[in-house]
Amino acid sequence: MILAEGLRSAGAAVRLWFSPARVGEEGTTPDYRFSLANERTFLAWLRTGLALVGGGFAVDQFLPRLHEGLRLIFTVVLLVGGALCALRAVNHWVRCERAMRRGEDLPVTRFPTALALGVGVLAVAMVVLVLLGRTD
Repeated sequence: MILAEGLRSAGAAVRLWFSPARVGEEGTTPDYRFSLANERTFLAWLRTGLALVGGGFAVDQFLPRLHEGLRLIFTVVLLVGGALCALRAVNHWVRCERAMRRGEDLPVTRFPTALALGVGVLAVAMVVLVLLGRTD
């Protein structure tokens, strides 16, 4: 019962990704500055996702001497991180827009923390590999 309700709610949220005009049917129109700031945040998340995808391709193409298993792990983590950033961008845009229209508090998420930790761990691992000379 709870699972079915959760899936129905997730399905409704995903449908809003493809029909943003339906978001406008809720509540009242917020100050345009806030909506535009929400769009800038959305674009920043997309840029972050694109940077992660680019980093994933760079690791795969420009570090051919890196141990194949490590290279595959780094590449997949960066590509999946990029995809998650893009999906998170649109989901967060919809959630924030709905909250602003309803006069509610903006939604909070742990995604930025998880992303920062993931990027930090990858960066430390790359520093260690560079210092050990394993990327030549």
